[in-house]
Amino acid sequence: MKALRNYLDKIKPNFEEGGKLAMFRSVFDGFETFLFVPNTTSKSGVHIHDSIDSKRTMTVVIIALLPALLFGMYNVGYQHNLAVGTNPGFWMTFIYGFLAVLPKIIVSYVVGLGIEFTVAQWKKEEIQEGFLVSGILIPMIVPVDTPLWMIAVATAFAVIFAKEVFGGTGYNVFNVALVTRAFLFFAYPAAMSGDQVWVRTADTFGLGAGQVVDGFSAATPLGIAKVATTSTAEFPWSFSDMVIGFIPGSIGETSVVAIAIGAVILLVTNIASWKTMFSVFVGGALMALIFNVAGPDTATANMAWYEHLTLGGFAFGAVFMATDPVTSARTETGKYIYGLLVGAMAIIIRVLNPGYPEGMMLAILFMNVFAPLIDYYVVESNINRRINRVKLNK
Repeated sequence: MKALRNYLDKIKPNFEEGGKLAMFRSVFDGFETFLFVPNTTSKSGVHIHDSIDSKRTMTVVIIALLPALLFGMYNVGYQHNLAVGTNPGFWMTFIYGFLAVLPKIIVSYVVGLGIEFTVAQWKKEEIQEGFLVSGILIPMIVPVDTPLWMIAVATAFAVIFAKEVFGGTGYNVFNVALVTRAFLFFAYPAAMSGDQVWVRTADTFGLGAGQVVDGFSAATPLGIAKVATTSTAEFPWSFSDMVIGFIPGSIGETSVVAIAIGAVILLVTNIASWKTMFSVFVGGALMALIFNVAGPDTATANMAWYEHLTLGGFAFGAVFMATDPVTSARTETGKYIYGLLVGAMAIIIRVLNPGYPEGMMLAILFMNVFAPLIDYYVVESNINRRINRVKLNK
C-alpha cells in the first residue's frame, strides 16, 4: 500500500490546477479517496468532529448487503436447477447464479458511476460516494431476467432525475434505487413481474451439459396469493423455505435470514436506525392483522401477518430502503411515525391494489415525500411543548 501511496503522490501534480490532466481532477480525487483516507482538515470551525464519513458509511452498508447478495446468487442457480431437473452441487449452483447476476452489477455501476463522474467533472466538484450503495442495490431489487439494457436505461434515469437534479448525494428526495425499480415497473411492467426463473443452457458459462426450458415460469408467493381464486392461497413452498429464501423473487429479497444478518451489521455499527426498522415491521404486522379481521375475503387479505413480513420485498425494504438516512425521517419521534406508515402502506397496497402484488416500493417512495413534513410537525410539537413548559414555570 505504501508503494501505491507513493505512486499516487507522484502523479497527483498532473491532476492539480495547471497540470496537464487537470480536467480529470475529480476522477483522480474519487479514486484516491476510495483507496486512502483523505489527510485534509477543515480550514474553518466545524460543528461536529466524527471518525465516520460517507465513504465508511457506504462501505458498511455494502458489507451488510453481501449476505443477501451472495444468497441471491445461489438462489438464482438453485431455481435454475429446479427448472431443468439437475443438481450439480453447491459450488456449481453458486457459480451459475454468480455469472447470471454479475453483468447486472457491472451495468449498474458503469452507468451510474459514469454519470456521477461526468457531472462531477462538469461541476468541478468532488465525486460523491452515494452511488456505491445504490449501484449494488439496483441489481438486488430487480428480477434476474431483467434485460441489461433496461437496467442501464432505468439507472441513468434515476441518477439524473432523482439525484443529480436535486444536487447530488444527500439532497435527493427519493431513494435512487427504488426510483430505478419504479421506472422499470411503470415503463416495462411485463419485465418486472418477478415470476420468471432465469433458465439458460449451462454450456453458456462452460459449466457442463445443460438444458433449456422454454417458457418456464414460477410465480412468486405474492403473485400466487394475488391471483388465488379462493380466500386462501396454497404455496408450494414451506414457511421455512420462505424464511431461508428458496423461492422465486428478486435477486436480493428472498432470504429473510440473509437480510437479518445485514440488519444486525447495520444496527451494531449504528448506521441504520432501529426505530425506523422496527416500526416498519410493527406497522406491517398491525395492518395485516386488521385485514385478517376486517378486510376483504381475498387470499392476500387473509395471509398471516408473519407471511406478509417475510415475503416479497418487505424485509429487504424495511432494513435497507426505509432506513436510508437521506430520504427517511430524521427526528427520533419522526422515525417511529415514518416506519409505521411505511409498513402499513405496504400492506394496504398489497391487499387493495388488484394489479400489484407487492407494495413496499411504492410505500417507501410515497413516504419519502412526507418524511420532511413528519419531521416538521415533530419539531413544531417539541417547540410548542417547550414554550408551554416555560409559561407554566412563570
